[in-house]
Amino acid sequence: MIYGGFEVVVDQGAPSPATGYVDGFLLAARDRDAYVALATRSAPIFLDHGATRVVEAWGDDVPPGTRTSFPLATQREDGESVVFSWIEWPSKAVRDAGMAAAMADPRMETAPEALPFDGKRMIYGGFTLLFQS
Repeated sequence: MIYGGFEVVVDQGAPSPATGYVDGFLLAARDRDAYVALATRSAPIFLDHGATRVVEAWGDDVPPGTRTSFPLATQREDGESVVFSWIEWPSKAVRDAGMAAAMADPRMETAPEALPFDGKRMIYGGFTLLFQS
């Protein structure tokens, strides 16, 4: 089991009882202010393309592990913090179309060297919702 505590730094959109699919992201970021600015600029793009909610959370209590942990999984370096994020979608079909449209949206264009994280160490995946209360 991997665990940690995170402070929500961006929460746009609204929780929806119609959420049926979630994209999850885990990465290590260098500059909190730059990351929050990027996330704040990116969230409306996902919402414009069908997402119902975007949440970005900055690591607050993320302990190192010996076998695995958030810091080990992201290969966190000195001066970096772990970020855990998710995007809620009504369904996988909406996510597939919306994610493709968001990635093609010119507002998403950011030079890799301008990103406050190393995209090669980002972990991501899509998840079907099992339970929501």
